[in-house]
Amino acid sequence: MLSAAVLAAVAVLVVRSRRRPAGAPPETASPAGAPPEPESPVTQWPPAPILGTPTEKDADRYAAKPSVLDRPSRLFPPRQPLDGATRRRLTRWAVAGLALVVLAGGVQALESAVFSGGTEEATVAETEQGGSAVFVGTGGRQEPVPDYASSPDHASVPDHASVPDYASSPDADCRPQKAAPRVRKIDAKVSRAVNRQWRRIEAWLKKNAPRSHRTLGRPAKARAIAAAEAELGVRFPDDLRASLLRHDGTTFVAETWGFGFLGHWNMSVREIRENWWQLCEIDGEDMGGDPREEWWDGRMLPVGADGSGDHLVVDTVRRDVGDTDHEGSMSFAPGGVRIRSYYALLKATADALEQGGSIGYWRPRAAGGELEWDVR
Repeated sequence: MLSAAVLAAVAVLVVRSRRRPAGAPPETASPAGAPPEPESPVTQWPPAPILGTPTEKDADRYAAKPSVLDRPSRLFPPRQPLDGATRRRLTRWAVAGLALVVLAGGVQALESAVFSGGTEEATVAETEQGGSAVFVGTGGRQEPVPDYASSPDHASVPDHASVPDYASSPDADCRPQKAAPRVRKIDAKVSRAVNRQWRRIEAWLKKNAPRSHRTLGRPAKARAIAAAEAELGVRFPDDLRASLLRHDGTTFVAETWGFGFLGHWNMSVREIRENWWQLCEIDGEDMGGDPREEWWDGRMLPVGADGSGDHLVVDTVRRDVGDTDHEGSMSFAPGGVRIRSYYALLKATADALEQGGSIGYWRPRAAGGELEWDVR
């Protein structure tokens, strides 16, 4: 019995010692009649993780590291923010640049409206009457070119079979009446457009064909053009006058062919007058048909020559570009394409030079510092 009592007392002491926190004073007996104090459970804080407490090495391994994007760039170092004055200045420049882009687009649209068309592919087809007719168009859509000009001086004749066989008569266009020279003002839009294409041509020649660039003539005088108009009894188209006011034909340099279009050299105002009179002396007769189908008519202006009797011409009524050869024919599809104006010839030449293209079957190229026109 005594041993059992001793064992029970020891067990009670062990249990109480386990419940008492470390370092706590030993329990004292509660006063008589006082309720026992509640026992608080013993807990560990902070609680240990299920997988164990991470070591210092683990903390270094899984610590957050800075991103590559957060690191300062060596190529683009950080800059100080712009001040208000600089931001306003940049905004004004941006607005000015946008305005220039819009203006350039408007100028291109205006040029397309001022100068009708450019170059068009031309084909020749047999007509029902056994003759031939020229058709122009692109993209599979072709329209016949009228055989006769629509001006009051040159009435349209739709049917060749109904044209009476008139005897030849003197060409009235080759017998102009005397008039006083009058300098006419050129539309500023036309001058800007023509000069823009000349700048493109000049830049290409200076870089690729400097010998041909040196043959470009000096500007003509407006009074000289007015005198030629009064003498010949025709009006030079504005785009042709603007071109002559920039380069009055070409000057010949030793062993260098003068610059020109489609295998011809450009003629000056004086050469245009002299060649016009010579061509009228050779063929000053009107056959009674379409002047554009004859070898020569006084309403034409020779603007280029190839040295063998062939000329580039401009129709002063329709203002398109053609060519006449010494074999007795005139065509308004030089190189197989229709060229609607002298400005269109300038633009087509600038495009062909810069892009390595061609105008119909004529292809320009640089050889030995000189411009050459090849037939492809």
